[in-house]
Amino acid sequence: MTRALTAFLFLFLFGLRAAFAQQDQGVWVQVEAQPSLREAQDRAQAYSSTLPDVNGFRLNSGWYAIVIGPYLRDDAEQVLRVYRAEGQIPADSFIAFSNSLGQQFWPIGANILDRGAITAPVQPETQPEQPQAALSQESDETRSEALQGERLLTAQERKDLQTALQAAGFYNSTIDGAFGQGTRRSMGDWQRFNGYEPTGVLTTLQRKTLMDDYNAPLISAGMERHSDTQAGIELDLPLGLVSFDRYEAPFVHFKPTTDFNAQALLISQEGSKSTLRALYEVMQSLKIVPLDGPRELRGDSFTLEGRGNGIVSYTQAALKDGKIKGFTLVWPEGDEARRARVLAAMRSSLSTTDAVLDASAGADAEQRIDLVSGLQIRKPRLSRSGFFADANGAVLTVAEAASSCTRVTLDGDQELQVAWTDVDLGISVLRPIRTLAPMSVAEFSASQPRIQSEVAVSGYSYEGALGAPTLTYGQVADIRGLNGEEGVKRLSLVAQPGDAGGPVFDSSGNVVGMLLPTASEGRTLPDTVSLAAGADRLNEVLTKAGVSGQSGQETAQISPNELSRRATGMTVLVHCWD
Repeated sequence: MTRALTAFLFLFLFGLRAAFAQQDQGVWVQVEAQPSLREAQDRAQAYSSTLPDVNGFRLNSGWYAIVIGPYLRDDAEQVLRVYRAEGQIPADSFIAFSNSLGQQFWPIGANILDRGAITAPVQPETQPEQPQAALSQESDETRSEALQGERLLTAQERKDLQTALQAAGFYNSTIDGAFGQGTRRSMGDWQRFNGYEPTGVLTTLQRKTLMDDYNAPLISAGMERHSDTQAGIELDLPLGLVSFDRYEAPFVHFKPTTDFNAQALLISQEGSKSTLRALYEVMQSLKIVPLDGPRELRGDSFTLEGRGNGIVSYTQAALKDGKIKGFTLVWPEGDEARRARVLAAMRSSLSTTDAVLDASAGADAEQRIDLVSGLQIRKPRLSRSGFFADANGAVLTVAEAASSCTRVTLDGDQELQVAWTDVDLGISVLRPIRTLAPMSVAEFSASQPRIQSEVAVSGYSYEGALGAPTLTYGQVADIRGLNGEEGVKRLSLVAQPGDAGGPVFDSSGNVVGMLLPTASEGRTLPDTVSLAAGADRLNEVLTKAGVSGQSGQETAQISPNELSRRATGMTVLVHCWD
């Protein structure tokens, strides 16, 4: 085979591949994403009733995207502008690419991900006539003219072009601003893929097209420079999705302006390392910082990331010259590519001044015990009582306090694992991740309590609102359950839902049972009727879990103060977290 023929075949195959790439360069307008398939199908159907070319795909994040297309890039941008202006799609809709989409779910049974671009329903805008000189400068530049324009670029602008080429998949070398052979080859490949003459030097218009593609996520979020003189912070913020709300020290609150529900905080306060550590701990107790995610406190700074419950949250703060400055970005799950770009822009643009937010800012705001500077404290799905059953910190509680939980903790964030569950009785034995040293441990009575004898239940009646367990007094109404069940006692006392799982004491201070939840389905019991699992059944469950319960001594009646002391040292608050 001659060298000329080899060269011809290479050029032919390369051109053929480029032609196919050209054909399959369709992009999409993503209008929204939903966490569940059912919600996404309903929304896709709603859009389909008013708009053409509506499709739905599963995202890599597990969310479900509703998109319109695929169109050629210029057509897609025109569709985006027109539909936004008409209010037919949300203001935060943006251009999406096929590589971010997975299995199609709408229309049902369709599979059009690789079919190529189709004709857009919106006609291109008529562009005003431009002087010939302007056309020459932007779209008809010669290679020499493009090189002259390139020499006017700053070092950062040259690096930005390399970064954009890298993001588009054409460049995989160092971001150094030096346009060597590798960069020139990447520019030529990008030009060829996008239908331009592959000169290896981008014209003014081509540079703008490349950067617009790269910055599309930021443009769709409305990234703008924001300066807060009171907080002493300047940075780029997605002001197309959030707007200033209020000051409530140490935070500047930005609320969502669309149903996309992004949020942002600026952090500004005077402090020391201990203040920084306290802020680090407080942030982790907030609802906007889900439990799962990396977090690090190192020296004079910290970072926190939380994922779950439909959001991704990132916080960073640093201490310098007695001032703590930072920010938080809260973003809905399912839009990771755009979130990453917005977050990177915020981090790289952050700068501070000597000003710091007044500590009294927002002092007249609403006050609630479940709010910290206007932010909701993260709450467990369920909180119930429990009590220590051995000296290593094993806990007896009701099964509902540990069922279907992503995390189970004691008040104070001690994590627990389920060691055994008796499904029929509704009892669980929990073991601490780290060995605990309880102040007091249950001593189980070896004898049956007598009917009409006095008992007391120790529990967190209001699920921790009071900060300590309370004692509720009553009597043993029957030593069997409502249907004559053995191992269950019927009590005459008025209990609250939070008391379930709490120990039942006799007058000697021994544990004769554990309060069970009040039945809520199929029947309604009088307020004074409660049920408790007997001590013998509790010991059986402990044995199956490998825990040895401690037997109590039959003694004379103890004082109310002594009973309260034992109950307080033994009773714990068990949290079930989603």
